[in-house]
Amino acid sequence: MLKVNAFQPEQAEALDAAERSLIERRQRLLGPAYQLFYDNPLHLVRGAGTWLYDRAGRAYLDLYNNVASVGHSHPRVVEALARQAGELNTHTRYLHEGVLDYAEKLLATMPAALGNVMFTCTGSEANDLALRIARDYTGGTGVIVTRYAYHGMTSAIAELSPSVGDYVPLGRDIRVVDAPLHVPEDPQRVGQVFAAQVRAALADMHRHGIRPAALLVDTLFTSDGVFADPPGFLCEAVEAVRAAGGLFIADEVQPGFGRTGTHMWGFERHGLVPDLVTLGKPMGNGHPLAGLTVRPQILERFGRNASYFNTFGGNPVSAAAGLAVLQVIEDEGLQENARRVGAQLKEGLEGLAREHACLGQVRGAGLFIGADVVDGEGSADGPTARRITNLLRDEGMLIGVSGAQNNALKIRPQLCFSAENVEQFLGALQRVLRQL
Repeated sequence: MLKVNAFQPEQAEALDAAERSLIERRQRLLGPAYQLFYDNPLHLVRGAGTWLYDRAGRAYLDLYNNVASVGHSHPRVVEALARQAGELNTHTRYLHEGVLDYAEKLLATMPAALGNVMFTCTGSEANDLALRIARDYTGGTGVIVTRYAYHGMTSAIAELSPSVGDYVPLGRDIRVVDAPLHVPEDPQRVGQVFAAQVRAALADMHRHGIRPAALLVDTLFTSDGVFADPPGFLCEAVEAVRAAGGLFIADEVQPGFGRTGTHMWGFERHGLVPDLVTLGKPMGNGHPLAGLTVRPQILERFGRNASYFNTFGGNPVSAAAGLAVLQVIEDEGLQENARRVGAQLKEGLEGLAREHACLGQVRGAGLFIGADVVDGEGSADGPTARRITNLLRDEGMLIGVSGAQNNALKIRPQLCFSAENVEQFLGALQRVLRQL
């Protein structure tokens, strides 16, 4: 996943001297593990709303970066950060009203059963902590994830993130299942097939003496290529895991914070109340803030015996940023905007798919859409998806790629994306598809 649409060193010859020098400096200082996007990497210096700007002042419409969930450099978030940084920033072993105000506001957006919140700095940390709690509560070690899932970068979480690549082996007690189907003509089949795979994974764990701890899924299956429908299809699989003694961990790092349009959280579309919910990227609009919510009875023993401390997780500045994000989503009607503008975006993409044979299924909810790129036989076409992504970059439109075959266009703009932005993007994509 990390190398999909990554810049390759041999492409440097096409760049100007200043860009080549910057890339060489970066490689020398940061080493070989870091990746750059696009055949022609971007050198960005500023962001505002749905737009990013490069060093030459050229504007790019950002349909990829959900980190700045309410818009790049949102003035209310920036002001909240600056104000609190000018007063106090320290860890959570002191009393501070701002941290508690944020905790109350965040928990109020979730089902009442999820009564406790714990803060981290990254989604990887949040999933790592959720895994520790789930294993402590259940006494199990087995975890079920999807075949191209991504849940983070810590040692424990990379071992259950197959999309990181074969070089990072899966943990011994991890079992993978295929991504959900997309069959609008037979919606019942989606949940039945997915649940059957989960039951097979549980049976294999039992055969090998592995006690299940959790089913961990991103509730829009975004790394797998975005699989949202039908709402409710996850219920049967979650029932199977709970019947076997495991928990359901909903990874809401990408689907959460109103992105689906109809609900604040992706799991709500399925009528589910998870045992743990993990949160990340969009929480602080670019400030490193993440965490999890959990049923208190699940946390009780772990909290009593292990305790928990994170120097920077949930500090007053982070809490100020998080609270500002929630207030902006509410005050600016961004969940409803995601529903309305997302429907326009999806409809436009479906129209282009009818016109251009290289576009296949269009899937998603709200402002998170996956659109398959296929060849003349209808098979996954990763190289063409990469080409489309790079041609769109030349048009000033930034998207990503996902899916096990690297052929799903990943379209995930900020929650403030407008109807005008949709038309700008669809026009650019039409021009690119005609070039093909």
